[in-house]
Amino acid sequence: MHRVCFQLQVRPERIEEYTARHREVWPEMLDALAATGWHNYSLFLREDGLLIGYFETPSLEQAVAGMAATDVNARWQSEMAEFFSDLGTARPDTGFLQLQEVFHLEDQLAALPKNVHPERSDVT
Repeated sequence: MHRVCFQLQVRPERIEEYTARHREVWPEMLDALAATGWHNYSLFLREDGLLIGYFETPSLEQAVAGMAATDVNARWQSEMAEFFSDLGTARPDTGFLQLQEVFHLEDQLAALPKNVHPERSDVT
């Protein structure tokens, strides 16, 4: 599973409405995300509008392409675009800045020899 973390900037004057829109995302949008490989998807918003998103997917390219092929995504991205700054002509789902993962606890624990942590039964 590929872990994806990304960043966008919500316009500060639109934060309240952006947050409200995400309290009740359209059921068809939720279904499309799940069906196209967006798993464990979360958004985190700082008070100045910095938005950090995280999701897991077997393939980022297939997840993005799968959503691009849906009508609901086109409608959602069209409505959401006005909330973001610095997108240019890109849609929010393609204009985000992907962040590089530099640490993942489970990967490093799994790489440890069993004798380093003999009390851990999940480490091989």
